[in-house]
Amino acid sequence: MSLWTADEAAQATGGQTSGDWQASGVSIDTRTLQPGDLFVALQAARDGHDFVAQALEKGAAAALVSRVPDGVAPDAPLLIVDDVLRGLEALGRAARARMQGKVVGVTGSVGKTSTKEMLRTVIGGQRKVHAAEASYNNHWGVPLTLARMPRDTEVAVIEIGMNHPGEIAPLSRLARPHVAMITTVGTAHLEAFDNIEGIAREKASIFSGLMPDGWAVVNGDLETTPILTAAAKDAGAKVLTFGEAPANHHRLMKVDIIDQSTVAEARIWRAAALFRVSAAGRHYALNALGVLAVIQALELDRALACADLAQWSPPAGRGMRERLLLDPVDEHMAFELIDDAFNANPVSMAASLEVIAAAKPRNNLGRHARGRRIAILGEMLELGPDEIALHAGLADLPSMENLDVVHCVGDRMKALYEALPPEKRGRYAKKASDLADKAPRLVDAGDVVLVKGSKGSKVSLVVDALRKLGHPAADG
Repeated sequence: MSLWTADEAAQATGGQTSGDWQASGVSIDTRTLQPGDLFVALQAARDGHDFVAQALEKGAAAALVSRVPDGVAPDAPLLIVDDVLRGLEALGRAARARMQGKVVGVTGSVGKTSTKEMLRTVIGGQRKVHAAEASYNNHWGVPLTLARMPRDTEVAVIEIGMNHPGEIAPLSRLARPHVAMITTVGTAHLEAFDNIEGIAREKASIFSGLMPDGWAVVNGDLETTPILTAAAKDAGAKVLTFGEAPANHHRLMKVDIIDQSTVAEARIWRAAALFRVSAAGRHYALNALGVLAVIQALELDRALACADLAQWSPPAGRGMRERLLLDPVDEHMAFELIDDAFNANPVSMAASLEVIAAAKPRNNLGRHARGRRIAILGEMLELGPDEIALHAGLADLPSMENLDVVHCVGDRMKALYEALPPEKRGRYAKKASDLADKAPRLVDAGDVVLVKGSKGSKVSLVVDALRKLGHPAADG
């Protein structure tokens, strides 16, 4: 089944097309382009028009462009529009218009991508689901996700993010969700807003795009929850709350973190529920509860959803856990790595530190008789004028008591380093590459190591260096 014919794409965008082509996919990157894709020549860090010839050579069905690129024949299969991004948005709008199923929109300061993936997993057990492969949640990611949506999709899950005021509402109006979920409101991107109330109002603007009689699924435990629920009601939405407070429709009653999984007991609309996610952390249980609220709004089977939650586990860079073998002969000579190096703000940092605080190191394996809980923390970006205090404040988290060593990366994270008790201070590095060079001296067999930081802190370099110390080991 084709995704776009030449006539459909031209009609959707108002563009001029050559040839009678059919596209089976949509791509913005020649490195991942598949034969049959429509290549979209976006202008971002580099001009996509420079790669059109390469895309066609790799088998692209056609290219969406605003001019005939150099080195491309005038009769090549092109869809020429005034503006490529506007053209992509038009494709997304047309894909949404022809879709007969339901759309779920997800936003929040923390947990958007993991919640989107949970939804993909549990909805996929009951319906034909579509969601972006990666964290495509911005001004081009949302229309791209929609433009890639198969015709027979029954439920689409669209992640919607923001960096500045005014970004979420137009993306929500493009996606037109039947259910909109806000995972939480925290201090991420605070430098672009006056206060956390401003962030809450921006997140709540997702409700402006809701379909009539839509559902708003809201974290009910926040100081800013009243802002979210008021916006939902103003949009005519039915509201479902989730959280740990007694007033929530979906209430988390008990959470047990058991090594690499989390088991939760909950009350779901007055019914008892038990579910497990294959990742350690109270925040995962809370997001899973929000997912179950979405399942209710979609009128899907909650018992099946509870069972299918156990199939989800976080991807690399977002809390993925793995054991790395240091000795090819002795399978016990390993350390455990928690890779959470893709994103960070005070809320997600506290959640990740709670996870490692509950982890169980292994003793009597390496140079140190006792296995250690080690945190390698990169700086948190876009926190605004209070960023130094927010970094230093991590030292007061209860989970810090259970950590043995904390290594810090970046100018802002030096505030935490200086606030830590001397016995917990590891190494301080201005750049992640400096700490990555010292990887062999950072860990030992039996240790559990968390690497966490904003993407811009580049602590993923430390993750890569730690992975090179060994190779994946079977659990045991």
